[in-house]
Parts: sequence; structure tokens; C-alpha cells
Amino acid sequence: MLEVLFDHQIFAEQRYGGISRYFKHLMGGIQRTDDASYKLGVARSDNFYIQDEPQLLQSRIFDPLFGSQARLLKRNKSYVKYLLRQNRFSVFHPTYYDPYFLKYLKKPFVLTVHDMTYEALPHLFPSSDPTPYHKRLVMEKADKIIAISGYTKSDILKYSDVPEHKIEVVYHGIDSSSLQYASVNQLPGKYILFVGGRWSYKNFYLLAHAFSELSKTDPELHLVLAGGGPLSFGETEFLRRHHILAKTLHLNATDPQLNTLYKRAICFVYPSKYEGFGLPILEAYKNNCPVLLNNHSCFQEIGAGAALYFDDELPHSLENELQRMVNDDALRNSLRLAGTQRLTAFPIERCISKTLDIYRTLT
Repeated sequence: MLEVLFDHQIFAEQRYGGISRYFKHLMGGIQRTDDASYKLGVARSDNFYIQDEPQLLQSRIFDPLFGSQARLLKRNKSYVKYLLRQNRFSVFHPTYYDPYFLKYLKKPFVLTVHDMTYEALPHLFPSSDPTPYHKRLVMEKADKIIAISGYTKSDILKYSDVPEHKIEVVYHGIDSSSLQYASVNQLPGKYILFVGGRWSYKNFYLLAHAFSELSKTDPELHLVLAGGGPLSFGETEFLRRHHILAKTLHLNATDPQLNTLYKRAICFVYPSKYEGFGLPILEAYKNNCPVLLNNHSCFQEIGAGAALYFDDELPHSLENELQRMVNDDALRNSLRLAGTQRLTAFPIERCISKTLDIYRTLT
């Protein structure tokens, strides 16, 4: 029987998030398969998606022993090393790029590469950040690499020496189960939605500036920011200087609250200059939310004809397309319909099935 070992990395970093949700979907798919099983090398985590894991339920009794976050990470890593030394699994699938496991591993491993942002935009990251080095090590050693889009595969080939035969494209998927919704306090009646991190290449300031121009003629329009951490001093000052701080709502949403935000938004805007896939696009589609995307990186591959596009290198492009989206009911309705149709291209079961096929080639 195929047995897959997943490690702790992303579950120690994220409470909610696309990567940890992706791995939870893989584990759920394995659980529904007759000839496969999995182990999760996590002793303790606050990640929302894995709270029903048996070893986590048991470990809560010993919470006082774990102490600080650093001790938690050390405990989780020690637990994975113990499982690696036991060697009672078929394939290892690390959940991020820390190469700690290489000297203990005696079985094949699969690595999912979510994007090549560090390699494509190195000037935007601290030179002391070890992630690019760690990532290169594990990519070179991996028996198979899963690229989450064709664009990501092309960038792996462009920015690394990984041979093409090691890389398989497996798109993210989204499950077809019914959505859960939760109320959001003080949610404005008319708003544009931005989801996730707001740093540099995410182009948050570009969106904020375009929104400030639109809000001059549409005083009821608001900007809602979901996740990405609290507003920085610089972000707050930018919003104040452009007279839109009072029209901006930031909140850390649970998944059911995020569904509500998508469902009620005029549109979801993804202005990022670089992504490996863009899972929020599928989340928006599932919630019947029109989507406005930057015409860069993977977005045409994922959104196809089910999104409106702007070019961040053209002056006023975002502002103009955003105005079209806000003012044109027929456009939004057509995008809702197109999004629902496009969503059928990304079933989670296909993602799980193709990943299982990759595992089996290594056993």
C-alpha cells in the first residue's frame, strides 16, 4: 500500500492559507483512496485545516510543555525526523522548502513548487533570506517536482537547472462541496475586494491609488482588505493622504467570512505582478464574484476568458477597467457566468488523482 509522509513546515507557518489548504485536500483525497494512506508529521499546530488530526488532539494535553513558538517548531521538526528515521512510508512530500530532511531521508520525495517569485524578483527580498538557497537544494534533490501551472513550470526551467523530465504540471483545484458563510461586522454595502499580502509585487498601492480616483465620484464605494496582516504605518499614511482611510476596511477573515466577502463584493481585484497560480481566482469564481486581473504571469492561463484584465505598465489601465467593472452590471453578470463555467476546469479530484499518480511512479 502507498503511504505518503507529509511534514510540518506550512502547518507551523499558516493558520489559514492556500498552501496549507492544498495539502489538506491532498490528505483528504488519500484518505478516500482504498490503496493509499498518509502520515502527518505535526505534533502541534494552530492550523485550522488539520485540527481533527488524532496526534494533534492528543498533544493538546501537553500544551504547557511546548512553550514558545521556537520550541514548537523544534518539537515538530524532531517529530518528522523521528518518522523519517523509522522509514515506514513510501514517499515523502515536504510542505515547504526547508532542506532539513535531506540527510535523514531514504525514500523518494515529491516537491510542490508554488511559484518562482524569489528567483524572478530577487531584488524585492532581503539578501539574507535563505529561502532561494533552500529551495534550490530541494528542487535539485527531488525525485519529482509538481508545478502548479504551466507558467510556474516554464519559470522553473528558466531560473534553475532542474531537468524538464522531473517536472509535472498539476493545477490546483477547488472542491465542489457547499460553501459555508459567516457574518462580517460593519461590512459596507458597496465595495471592491483585495485578498492576501500587500507587499511590493502584490501591487496594493496601485490598487489603492486607482480606488482613490474612483471614490472621488462614487462616495459610497469602499475598499475591503482581507488578510495580509495589519496595515503598516506606511500603508495607513498612504490611505490617509489619498483620503480613503475611512473608506477602507481591513479584517482577518476566517474561510466562511472570506466566502461572504467574495459573495457580496462588486468584484475581486488581483493586481499582483507575479503569482504561480492565484488560488483566490477560483475562490472568487465559486462565490460568483467577478474577477479583475493583472495581465501578467499565470493569470491568463488560469482566468482565460472568465476575467477582465488590466496592464499595470499602462497608465490608468487599472483605474479604467475598475471603473468599467463598477459601472457595468451586464459585464459583471457575464463574468459571473464565465467564472462558474471556468471553475469546471479545476476540480480538486483531478489535482488529487494526478498527484497520486506521481507518487505511484516512485514506488
